[in-house]
Amino acid sequence: MKKKTLVLSISTVFIIVLSFIIHIYKDNSPSSQLKINKDYYMVTFLSGIEYWKGSYNGFSEKGKELGVNTFFTGSTQYDINQEVTILEQIISKKPAGIAISCANPNAFTNSINKAIAMGIPVVTFDADSPSSNRFSYLSTSNEKAGSIAAETLANLLGPSGGEIAVMTIPAQENHEQRVQGFINKITRNYKNMKIVQIGNCNGDTIESAKIISSYLQIHPNIKGIFCTDANSGVGAATAVKEANLEGKVKIIGFDTDQGTLGAIKNGVINATIAQNTYKMGYSAMDFLYKLSDPKFFNSKEQVSTIPDFVDTGVTVITEENVDSYLNTLNP
Repeated sequence: MKKKTLVLSISTVFIIVLSFIIHIYKDNSPSSQLKINKDYYMVTFLSGIEYWKGSYNGFSEKGKELGVNTFFTGSTQYDINQEVTILEQIISKKPAGIAISCANPNAFTNSINKAIAMGIPVVTFDADSPSSNRFSYLSTSNEKAGSIAAETLANLLGPSGGEIAVMTIPAQENHEQRVQGFINKITRNYKNMKIVQIGNCNGDTIESAKIISSYLQIHPNIKGIFCTDANSGVGAATAVKEANLEGKVKIIGFDTDQGTLGAIKNGVINATIAQNTYKMGYSAMDFLYKLSDPKFFNSKEQVSTIPDFVDTGVTVITEENVDSYLNTLNP
């Protein structure tokens, strides 16, 4: 009886030890290490503005289709250092992928390269980090968009033309490209138009209103204003209204926030250049999901199928089609 009990005890111990060894092996086996993390992040600056809603809607919608988790974060102000810090914090979590809009073209290079070296795929959207190793850049062809803005303003001003002011954010490559496309188009095609001021409001509505107000006083012959972001366009509209120049000074804005569309509806802003932000986010998530598969990430042939640049296109919104866009904001 004692012998049987002893044999049974040894067998029980053996089974327990074997089970423990199998458990450890499973946890450390190559297959367990290749489990795909399902957390994907979108990182921006001025994260509270309406502009990013379209991008994240596309990002999260594609994430739902793929059965993964998506998160939106970023610096609340136009603060390059804060956005870099947030990016570094996300990298430390080792997510499955990161889509980022860069507040400065050069400040994010090291962080992006670090993430990719760790096996975390990164794509940029809206604003690029061209010197980094990011896999793709999804955005409007900004120089082309600037050219379209110049043509739209020229049509509004007619043969008489006039003096023009521009409000932009020089530190961002995408805004610089919009301004360059605007200038190039005017220089080549519209000799009756002259750019007399180019200002920087750092995407702040109040600052834009102050700067445009001063321009209207310094240059009373200003007939047109081009703003390369939504906040500065709303600020320009405020300045023009306060100067009682509604209808006399034409404004071309950028993007489709509530303030811009409302100002078009009220006839203060004449047109805005609308980007396809939904497509930026949707395609970014699609690319990141493909890249997050280690087999894909480590294959030069497969990675080459991810385009280096995707032009997501623009639409010109005027009083004729503004209602359809307002309806999407207020269904």
